[in-house]
Amino acid sequence: MAISFSAGAKAEICRSLPQKKCCALAQCFGILLFCNSFGSDGVRIITESREFAKVLPKLFKKAFGIGFDALPEADAQGKLVFSISDEEKTAAIMDAFGFGMKDTLALHINLPVVEEDCCKAAFLRGAFLAGGSVTDPEKGYHMEITTTHQSVAREAHTLVCECMSFYPKSAMRGGGHVLYLKQSELISDFLTYLGAPVAAMGIMEARLEKELKNKVNRRCNCDEANTTKVVEAAQEQIAAIRILRSRGVVERLPKKLQQALTAREENPDASLTELAAMMEPPITKPAMNHRLKKLVAMSKEAP
Repeated sequence: MAISFSAGAKAEICRSLPQKKCCALAQCFGILLFCNSFGSDGVRIITESREFAKVLPKLFKKAFGIGFDALPEADAQGKLVFSISDEEKTAAIMDAFGFGMKDTLALHINLPVVEEDCCKAAFLRGAFLAGGSVTDPEKGYHMEITTTHQSVAREAHTLVCECMSFYPKSAMRGGGHVLYLKQSELISDFLTYLGAPVAAMGIMEARLEKELKNKVNRRCNCDEANTTKVVEAAQEQIAAIRILRSRGVVERLPKKLQQALTAREENPDASLTELAAMMEPPITKPAMNHRLKKLVAMSKEAP
């Protein structure tokens, strides 16, 4: 079964685990602040990413030295649920980020945890793995991460700008705080930063392909429009020639106009350039156009 573009990006990120404990801690911090539930009553993480599910226990072991109290079955399908309900484990996790079990009113990004550049990147990787998604570029350009914590969204907004030199846009959706990007270049840059260069390349390839298709379509539409104009002009010229012949005035026309009239009459599908080359001596395309327009104008004059 083919996986989604978003799942592919997450799988690519999961191929590289943090080597340093500080980065493992930062990545887990991002996961916890953007997961389904994190607080003094425990942890609950739900994901559909098989790769993320495989590395999640390893990340928590490296960061906190603890395991989950409940894990999904090995052959589980659909959404995979991880949870920690043990009070001591929960307290250890909260303490690692400077939170108290009873005196923390609102979660926020504890800046010392993301002080180093490597830890900033690890935090945002965790945020995307737990609460992020990216649309298939064949359908559109949209990348987002969502959290239920207002302070976290505001601080993550600043953190992205600090790391990437651009601000994501913000929105509220169903009680969640969403940070999102809709420009292909920014999404590609962000995916590269998170450790998914292949997915980032997929974004740019899709964009180039769309631009090429649009360019071809514009060219085809332009060529079609030009062809239509040429056909309509030729039909008008043939009709004008018939009128002039019916009036018996063709023989009295100047030699240059007679030559143009005969060329068009005998070559109804020829372009102006081709007709111009048939003249003796050959003339320019504008000169040929002028002669034919003169014939059309004469046909519209009163007999």
